[in-house]
Amino acid sequence: MNLISGIDVSSGALSAQKLRLDIVAQNIANAQTTRAPGGGPYQRQIVSFETELVKRAGGHSLQTVHVSGVTSDRTPGQQVYNPQHPDADPAGNVTMPNVNLSYEMVDLITASRAYEANLSVVKNARNMAMKTLEIGK
Repeated sequence: MNLISGIDVSSGALSAQKLRLDIVAQNIANAQTTRAPGGGPYQRQIVSFETELVKRAGGHSLQTVHVSGVTSDRTPGQQVYNPQHPDADPAGNVTMPNVNLSYEMVDLITASRAYEANLSVVKNARNMAMKTLEIGK
């Protein structure tokens, strides 16, 4: 029996939540970017997760989570009247990014809490393994 299988399961979740934190930070940083490299305003990025079955030696299998993809949110951004803006259309309207800072802050908090929870699982699994090793002393 592997005493630290909780670490194996949580490692996938830790890396997935780290990527989620990075994407949320990218969304917040580009909340006012009206000209993205691909043209047009910045499009909010969304991280999608899915479970993954990991086969282990001895016929055991574990489920962990990994990122299945990062996609762009295609909802239109808000139109703001600003005829002096370099990205204004002929009517003087500027299409802003579809990033809502309130939603991003909620995503940031939930991702950081999920990261902390998985880190706690790793620490507890390590402590249990160390305590188990001390039994034989």
